Amino acid sequence: MTINDKTDQPTGSSAETGTVTTEVTDVSTATAQAERSRPIDSVVRRLRRVKISPVVLILLLAVSAGLATWLYFHEYRPDRQTDQSVARAVCRAASDGTVALLSYAPESLDRDFATAKSHLTGDFLSYYDQFTQQIVAPAAKQKSLKTTAHVMRAAVAELHPNSAVVLVFVDQSTTSKDNPDPSMAASSVLVTLTKINGSWLITKFDPV
Repeated sequence: MTINDKTDQPTGSSAETGTVTTEVTDVSTATAQAERSRPIDSVVRRLRRVKISPVVLILLLAVSAGLATWLYFHEYRPDRQTDQSVARAVCRAASDGTVALLSYAPESLDRDFATAKSHLTGDFLSYYDQFTQQIVAPAAKQKSLKTTAHVMRAAVAELHPNSAVVLVFVDQSTTSKDNPDPSMAASSVLVTLTKINGSWLITKFDPV
């Protein structure tokens, strides 16, 4: 009996050791699973605890400011939208539009009116279309009116990125069936333009 008791004791100890090992393994597995299932906001909290040195912060601010400045001057460039090349383009658009508006002949009215309308936009386009069809066309056909305009000078009065006012000095020659000899008339006009899809179009045409 004594031998049997001593022989059974190691067997019991081995069983206990196996039980402890199993419990430790189970705890480790549960911990790993809990770690994997931890919400992502715990990672965010860790990142928030990371300190950015003042030098790095200053560098980031400098890079941001430099990028904003580059975008302003290279992408937007307000000075390029109102510089001398733009002023010349505006004067050219006002001059070409003025010549088209004030030049027509009875044998080419439809073509002349279409050319003039290509320089116009907005309410003024609608007004010009109605005025030429109701007033100019009948008079030109009846009296054989022919007018030819020449711009003598043009100067920018106002210039903005998307609008402008140009003072145009123009000479206009007119002939008719009753007066075949050209009659000359000099006038000045304030031409208001708006930039639409990259083109300067006339929105107002006011004699001065």
